[in-house]
Amino acid sequence: MIPGPFRYRRVSSVEEAVSLLAQLGSDAKVLSGGQSLIPMMKFRLAEPNYVIDINRVPGLDFLEERDGLLRIGALVRESTLERSPLIRERYPILHDTALVIADPLVRNLATVGGNLAHGDPANDHPATMLALRAQVVANGPKGERVIPIDEFFVDTFVTALEPDELLTEIRIPVSPPRSGGAYLKFERKVGDYAIAAAAAFLALDESGLIVQAGIGLTNLAYKPLRATAAEQVLIGQPPSDELFREAAERAAQATDPVSDLRGPADYKRAVARTMVFRALRRALERAQANG
Repeated sequence: MIPGPFRYRRVSSVEEAVSLLAQLGSDAKVLSGGQSLIPMMKFRLAEPNYVIDINRVPGLDFLEERDGLLRIGALVRESTLERSPLIRERYPILHDTALVIADPLVRNLATVGGNLAHGDPANDHPATMLALRAQVVANGPKGERVIPIDEFFVDTFVTALEPDELLTEIRIPVSPPRSGGAYLKFERKVGDYAIAAAAAFLALDESGLIVQAGIGLTNLAYKPLRATAAEQVLIGQPPSDELFREAAERAAQATDPVSDLRGPADYKRAVARTMVFRALRRALERAQANG
């Protein structure tokens, strides 16, 4: 398929991008990696009149720990997460996530910011960001706005970004000692969207009790899903397989998958249950090794 006609604008600053978005509103789409937008345009599922290319905007490809936060610029590529020693050593859940996104060619172009801004419940990063209690930074005509990740995903392909706002940064609290996370994905073939996937994050106190828990789910509802009831089961408890099975069951009960070519809804719930259990076990192993 060939995209419909559109006008291409390449910008060189956040301010220029925001100004154009304010002028054009919903007639415009932002191009970063393009690995979601361009296929949708080819199938005429998205037909913007304007495409605003932000790839030449300087200062949006940073990846650093600062002020108690891991800060990820909107133009950081998936391949950067995959290769980063900081991510491998201190945030293996993010490395897990980047590693299962499509294929190396896609990861060389796809951006973390674009993955979130697309608002697709089948994308992998949203579940991980939910588990990690991330924040999204948006810039608009009124300045900078920080959006908690739980408020960011509104509906399928719909986020809390206003038409005149640009996602510029993702912020994640620095992982404390005795914490660990994992992202596990079940797919039909390598590089496919998930049948079901789960992100899990655990933090332990000095006695080994769970003091923080995060569970995010991929492709199991109309938007990326936090398994709140499952998280609550874990808090204040000593970790065990029995506890993780209970949390996994509650997480599966919270899902609302649709039956499609990837399987019937009941099958997807069963896969979700297994993915949550396994992700929790791996998160615990990493938390204990991070003591």
